[in-house]
Order: sequence, then C-alpha cells, then structure tokens
Amino acid sequence: MKKSYKIEVDCANCANKMEQAAQKTEGVKNATVNFMMLKMNVEFEEGQDPKTVMQAVRANCKKVEDDCEIYL
Repeated sequence: MKKSYKIEVDCANCANKMEQAAQKTEGVKNATVNFMMLKMNVEFEEGQDPKTVMQAVRANCKKVEDDCEIYL
C-alpha cells in the first residue's frame, strides 16, 4: 500500500534526512521525500497498519530534524 503525506520542512538537506529516517523505520518498504512539492510518499510493507507505522516515521524524523512536520 502506498500513501502520500503533506510535510513541512525548511531545506532540501533536511528533507533528505527525513527520507533516510523514514526508510529505516520498521514497516516501511520505501519512502521518498519531494522537497519542492513538500510531499512524502510512503510504501508500506505487507500487513502493516499505516497509522501505526507513520507515528513511528514521524518520531524518527523528529529525531533527525526536530522542526519538521508530517501531516497525518
């Protein structure tokens, strides 16, 4: 399952950090961040609950970039 989320981030480097943090999150098969569009596209592993996984993604992204936001 793939979903798209609106994000808020200050710079392209921060967006890259968010993408890397999201990709390392358990339950995420693939994640890409488009800084220009302020979007994060997430593909979830089979059988994972997107809401639960995205809470973990948000927490991991906040660790590397504390002023970022993902609108769930």
